[in-house]
Amino acid sequence: MIRSALAALLGLTALTVATPGQAESWATVYEEEWVEQVPVSASRFVSPLQAQVEHEAVASYGPFRVIDAHTAALVGTTDSRSPAHLAAMLAAFPQIERLDFVEAPGTLDDLANLKMGRLLRACGISTSVSAGGSVRSGAVELFLAGARRTIARGAEFAVHGWLDYNGRGAADYPVGSPEHQRYLDYYTEMGMTREEAARFYAMTNSVPFEDALWLDGVEMAQWIGQDVADSPAPMLALPAVPHIARLDSGVPVQ
Repeated sequence: MIRSALAALLGLTALTVATPGQAESWATVYEEEWVEQVPVSASRFVSPLQAQVEHEAVASYGPFRVIDAHTAALVGTTDSRSPAHLAAMLAAFPQIERLDFVEAPGTLDDLANLKMGRLLRACGISTSVSAGGSVRSGAVELFLAGARRTIARGAEFAVHGWLDYNGRGAADYPVGSPEHQRYLDYYTEMGMTREEAARFYAMTNSVPFEDALWLDGVEMAQWIGQDVADSPAPMLALPAVPHIARLDSGVPVQ
């Protein structure tokens, strides 16, 4: 079943050229049924962690970097092409077992984002974020997909509510509507109970689309009822029950 999931996506060719960081000026993009704000042009500071990943990468597939035969990293915004990038990377490097979230601002195509999350889970890929790593907006859904997830004390997260192309958010849709169910269903697929999914979803939507609720690794671990390691550098192992959501540092996703 895993191989057939990959085969369904291999018709598209992966992009393999890494690009420099982009400045945080914003343009509005309409894709499918979601409106996103995405950065446009100019250069910006690239974190030492991201610079190290770019230096060590042996292959590049859209926003994904292959570090070695067993490890890949996410260093950019995902979009409608990213499921093909991910599938091509896993086909070329079938022994990859962990995806590190280094600089993950979110996604431009939320439906594609959820598809990637399901692919990661189907392939049994673990997800992790190191000290200095950043997971925001829709990248949180991807992080939740890990068969095993780890969070370092110095990691950062950000969550916020979604907004559709009509300018309506979660509060504008009735309970039980498809707009809500796509996330609740995804969270339960990733291991949450219906109650946990509902609480987590409500938390992410407690902050408007234009804002963000920032959480460090310790805060996120506390929110999901986990202990955090005393050492700031080592990763914090979390159980396989997903607990996180839409994040953003200015790049709303959904």
